[in-house]
Amino acid sequence: MAMAMVELWTHIGSLMATIMFVWAIIQQYCPYQLRGHIEKYVHKFTGFLYPYITITFPEYTGERLRRSEAFTAIQNYLGSKTAIRAKRLRAEAVKDSKSLVLSMADNEEVIDEYEGVKIWWTSIKSTPKSQTISYHPSSDEKRFYNLTFHRRNRDIILGSFINHIMEQGKAVELKNRQRKLYMNNSNNDWWHKSSWRHVPFEHPAKFRTLAMDPKKKQEIINDLVKFKNGKDYYEKVGKAWKRGYLLYGPPGTGKSTMIAAMANFMEYDVYDLELTSVKDNTELKKLLIEISNRSIIVIEDIDCSLDLTGQRKKKKTEEEENTEEKIKDPVKEAEKEEKKESKVTLSGLLNFIDGIWSACGRERLIIFTTNHKEKLDEALIRRGRMDKHIEMSYCGFEAFKVLAMNYLDVEWDESYEKIRGLFEETEMTPADVAENLMPKYEGEKTEECLKRLVEALESTKEAAEKKAKEEAEAAKMAEKEKEEREESTSEKDHEDNEIECNGVGVKEVKENGHIEKDDQNNSNMAI
Repeated sequence: MAMAMVELWTHIGSLMATIMFVWAIIQQYCPYQLRGHIEKYVHKFTGFLYPYITITFPEYTGERLRRSEAFTAIQNYLGSKTAIRAKRLRAEAVKDSKSLVLSMADNEEVIDEYEGVKIWWTSIKSTPKSQTISYHPSSDEKRFYNLTFHRRNRDIILGSFINHIMEQGKAVELKNRQRKLYMNNSNNDWWHKSSWRHVPFEHPAKFRTLAMDPKKKQEIINDLVKFKNGKDYYEKVGKAWKRGYLLYGPPGTGKSTMIAAMANFMEYDVYDLELTSVKDNTELKKLLIEISNRSIIVIEDIDCSLDLTGQRKKKKTEEEENTEEKIKDPVKEAEKEEKKESKVTLSGLLNFIDGIWSACGRERLIIFTTNHKEKLDEALIRRGRMDKHIEMSYCGFEAFKVLAMNYLDVEWDESYEKIRGLFEETEMTPADVAENLMPKYEGEKTEECLKRLVEALESTKEAAEKKAKEEAEAAKMAEKEKEEREESTSEKDHEDNEIECNGVGVKEVKENGHIEKDDQNNSNMAI
């Protein structure tokens, strides 16, 4: 029996050596076209004997100009699994990631399972034949993942598993990545590849700490959740996956804090768009194209950013006044043109928000802020562009309780009833309330902070009453002056009417003067 096994393995070894020799001859001397046909039939023959299918995911696609999204998603997907099951791991500090990313080492294998199907993942790296110095990996150096599974599970793997790993991988990437705060770059320098510059977004604002009425806050949260899960809904109704918010209210009411809380809740990047540094509508479109998905586009103080209604008239007047200077000194005119104010029009901004160009990205929030809602063009803030209008009003008692919990860690105090009454009679912004609640030195007691707030509210109430009294007196004086002007005008009109009547009499006297003169002489003689 032992001799038979030895003889069998000897024959197998001889057969394998013969096959390898023949394959080497084919690789070396056969024409490329013939070799391709031979390889095709060899793979077919092997397929009958080997029941497993292998899918390869290369690291780079498109002639190595771009890293494959599928490779990155698989790397993120396998990150948690390899940390548990793989024996050899590789740690990388990936750009824009919060922590180190663990992945499989080269030529390592991990067994995965999906809906009862056994799957093998293998990380492979090919060694280059020659060493070269290049910014990108050489053409011979390739990394890829192999996904191996039994051919009877083809429908499950190709039908749902591939989509599953792509979604899971992207979710892991979004969870681990460092979110960013972008600003548009006004200088088009050649070394800046993008029109946006960014810094890490580290604002700590949360809805939990936001000073706002709880019912109103929950309404906004529900709206955001509905939007975030609304991919299929927006496709069904035929709308771009975006939503506009208009935040309006007096200064200090927490509009910027609301934006930060929304960004943290949605886990989106923030793009702070400064319209005054955008040259024209074309540049505005370029900025829109470069904005990533899952982001918030913010235009703060939209009423102060651009004079979108009177800009053309102003431009025309300036051009008429400077016509002679253009002819005399074209060099200075070119310099002025570079520094000239933005040419972004209302039409360009509307297309940016709700036109065809607005559909070039998905899952985006567009937020405008303003202190004066009444100054904005109705076309700019109508539903469909600014879908939800959120009034950021003065601080109420419910918002005060949130601030007191944030700054003093107090849920209730004896002074709250008095404070409630003062808030009903006084207007104070959340920013002012927070400043009064914040301890001014180490160890300051809660009672002192609340007392300072009460004094501030009473002072504000007195100032408001004084201002209202002065305004009432001013209005009364204005009304009195108006009545005096009306009486003076009425008396003047009456005098003018009398003068007009007398004027007619004089005219008649002049026309009949000889009669009146004779009558006057007769009267004198009689006397």
